[in-house]
Amino acid sequence: MEKDIKIDIEEMSKAGVAFGHRFSKLHPKMKPYVSGIKNTVHMMDLEKTAKELDKALKFISHIISEGKTIIFVGTKIQVKELARAAAIDCGLPYVVERWLGGTFTNFETIAKRVQYFKDLEKKKASGELEKYTKKERYKIDKEIESLRVKFEGIRDMSKLPEAVFIVDLKKDQTAAREAKRKGIKIIALCDTNIDPTIADFPIPANDDAISSVKYILDKVKEVILNSKPEVK
Repeated sequence: MEKDIKIDIEEMSKAGVAFGHRFSKLHPKMKPYVSGIKNTVHMMDLEKTAKELDKALKFISHIISEGKTIIFVGTKIQVKELARAAAIDCGLPYVVERWLGGTFTNFETIAKRVQYFKDLEKKKASGELEKYTKKERYKIDKEIESLRVKFEGIRDMSKLPEAVFIVDLKKDQTAAREAKRKGIKIIALCDTNIDPTIADFPIPANDDAISSVKYILDKVKEVILNSKPEVK
């Protein structure tokens, strides 16, 4: 069941959602979403942003209500904690450190590495690693921490997701390419320097300002939490 989420143009404006990049960086395919230029910066048409955001939220609601999965991807330093927090709040997988090539296209191999990481954690928790020397345990601890950075966000992802939510398509273009190859739907913020046709559900929005990203992520989180199937 699709849930309607209120999208307020004034709130988006206050959050800085409309601010794009300098006019010299405009991607030609973003022209339909631009309303004008302010101080050499392209401004996005928030009416169109609201329309595209509504489409994206309806799609998200649909797949979540069917018990399917979305993975959040946001490796840009200023937004990674926002993406991580939204995913954790929704109980969904995420990638906020470097995208590991093959996460989608070579999922079986990645899944084996995730299982290896989880097995090491279990061995440490059970005391099984106590049989090793202090030096060996230190080395294993370092390996566990390294694996945690890479795989913590996808540790419970047992199969490929139905969709990926990408905060910055330019920064995480490898994730987008892999999603395309595997038929995974792409929902993404599209700033004025981005080709919006890469995404199945482009959301014209400022992908640099924390306030803008937070506004969009809050709406996504709200619709996910409202659309999850009730456990009987």
